[in-house]
Amino acid sequence: MSQNKGKISAFDELMGIRAGQQLAPNEVSFTGDDPLFVSPFRIGRTLAHSLAARSVAANDLWQLKTGRRQSISIDVKAAAATALGGEDMTLVRDHYGQYRPAPISEDVEHMVALTQPWLTADDHWFVPHFNLPHLERRVLDVLQCKNTPDSVAEAVRRWKADELEEAIAAAGACGGKVRTPEEWLAHPHGAYLASRPVVEITKIADGAPQPLPEGSQPASGIRVLDLTRILAGPTAGIGMAEHGADVLMVTAPHLPQVAPFVRDTSHGKRSCFLDYNDASDAARLRDLVSDSDVFIEGYRPHRLEAHGFGVEELAKLRPGLVYVSVNCYGSGGPFASRAGWDQVAQAVTGICDLQGQATKAGKPMLTPVYLCDFLTGYLASFGAMVALARRAREGGTYHVQVSLCQSAMFLQRQGLLEQFENAPGRLSPEEFEAYAVHDDHTSYGDLKSLGPVIRMSETPPRWERTTPSLGNDTPEWLSR
Repeated sequence: MSQNKGKISAFDELMGIRAGQQLAPNEVSFTGDDPLFVSPFRIGRTLAHSLAARSVAANDLWQLKTGRRQSISIDVKAAAATALGGEDMTLVRDHYGQYRPAPISEDVEHMVALTQPWLTADDHWFVPHFNLPHLERRVLDVLQCKNTPDSVAEAVRRWKADELEEAIAAAGACGGKVRTPEEWLAHPHGAYLASRPVVEITKIADGAPQPLPEGSQPASGIRVLDLTRILAGPTAGIGMAEHGADVLMVTAPHLPQVAPFVRDTSHGKRSCFLDYNDASDAARLRDLVSDSDVFIEGYRPHRLEAHGFGVEELAKLRPGLVYVSVNCYGSGGPFASRAGWDQVAQAVTGICDLQGQATKAGKPMLTPVYLCDFLTGYLASFGAMVALARRAREGGTYHVQVSLCQSAMFLQRQGLLEQFENAPGRLSPEEFEAYAVHDDHTSYGDLKSLGPVIRMSETPPRWERTTPSLGNDTPEWLSR
């Protein structure tokens, strides 16, 4: 493949970013293999390697605390199944005591029906994105159509792909032209991202080393503010929680959410309401930042900066902060100010094109799961813990940047499968049970979910708290 940089594995590429001491040969092991899904991409292996890298970063924290390292193992199929979050990897107990898949919400089904590749006037393909009512309205206003598949198809067919991409961006909506991998790498934005690491970790200020808090987990005592919604960012937060961090989700009652995604990315966290548009809430949020260690944001680029919560402002407020930015298009380049989603990243980077070709669909196709979202979340928590280890050793304030497009390119660098047509698409019941976690009396009912799939010999990742309701907790930190 054109993006294969010497066929280095995903794990080795991430270890190069970590740049720490060399691992013992038996520290990390993998079992199983792709495919779990009908896709040519090595989804399971890439997710497994990224989760393993996150575990190594957690191991680095553990060594700083205790002087010890521990062994890590992960199954590739189980790692792949984590990309089914929001679907049937969470079961809900019914009135008869049986656990059954939670129904997919009508809003998600509606979004999926419309967020597909549609043919343009110049015989290219375009993916408009229809998640969340206000963003759907912006797309429909550009297309001047109804929110039905037939109407959207007819409207997109009237546009040239490049012109539609620019019009969608100008309207503050989301969508992307389907490109081949080669076209993306030749594009100025693709070329920019190809020149950058998949996880960018930048020391933005010097400072004294800050020792890690004591505790029974690698990230125990680490305070994380999670100002994200809908998959990639929240997945970064749950990754921190699984290694023992106190993760406080911050949202506001008026912000739209997708319920199954909230449910499946909130395990082990706490949740509070603060509206940064309200002066008293903004002041309280600043107080929380001043005592935090990690700040994760997934807003449209420059949105938080406009409200006084950008990286430069918070670096001054809290020296030593690890500020994590999660977005679609990355740290720079001509598309850097644009918002986007998993499907948009798949479209523009070449994943849609390759998925359609490999499955002989006769058109570009999205992959069966939101792989860019989950992969980006794992990379974000990896970067955050690498930065925390650097802060403990050498001090400093850090900016960690990850993006859906970078993750899509990272996935493509792992090469393609030749045989995947008979992939099962799900774990078997027995495989699921090996990782299942029960969580009773949540606001979503009694849950049985695919739990953390990483195995660590001393500090196995786990969810220490029940799945919260949004806004259920007070905006304050737990005592260390």
